[in-house]
Amino acid sequence: MEDETMEHNIKVLLVDDHEMVRIGLAAVLDTEDGIEVIGEAGSGEEGIRLAKEYNPDVVLMDLVMDGMDGIETTRELLKLQPECKVIVLTSYLDDEKMYPVIEAGAFSYLLKTSRATEIADAIRAADRGQSVLESQVASKMMNRFRQPPAPMKAHEDLTDREMDVLRLLAQGKSNQDIADTLIIGIKTVKFHVTNILAKLGVDDRTQAAIYAYKNGLAE
Repeated sequence: MEDETMEHNIKVLLVDDHEMVRIGLAAVLDTEDGIEVIGEAGSGEEGIRLAKEYNPDVVLMDLVMDGMDGIETTRELLKLQPECKVIVLTSYLDDEKMYPVIEAGAFSYLLKTSRATEIADAIRAADRGQSVLESQVASKMMNRFRQPPAPMKAHEDLTDREMDVLRLLAQGKSNQDIADTLIIGIKTVKFHVTNILAKLGVDDRTQAAIYAYKNGLAE
């Protein structure tokens, strides 16, 4: 449950080339229980260096920066620290930026118009292994991948209940949301998600969502 006492502070690194954005984010997040801003980087290169030094749990990543952009920074950071969760926080919804950073391993994708509480909730969700896709991002992904099913038919091995879970997962629903919608236990949802990832041959929820969109399973 979301109101459970946090066992640790979630260490967050901010990577954004706008100082005022970093100052504002740090000020807001430092008021949130269980979240600790451990560093601020004004470039992708500095973000990589600070990530090596501080080993953050979550990185809030801008996309458009001079030098190493958010896509390249995400890719390089996750090579060094694959357990880190990268949350993209950007003003851009361009296909040429959005899809590459997701393919690079970004865990969640939010717009800078998001409320402070939404950003904090996304950080906590990432720490629990739950990705968050801003609604406009989910819609764009659905439109992009709405096409005849790909040759791969791994989803044919999914049970009816696993298909239900996959559809909700692809809509950006958390495990708790899925449990509430399907009227099943949270442990049962986690069991189904584990089976779905294994059967689809993917590593995480974001890849499962992309598979669902590509194969017309998300509607």
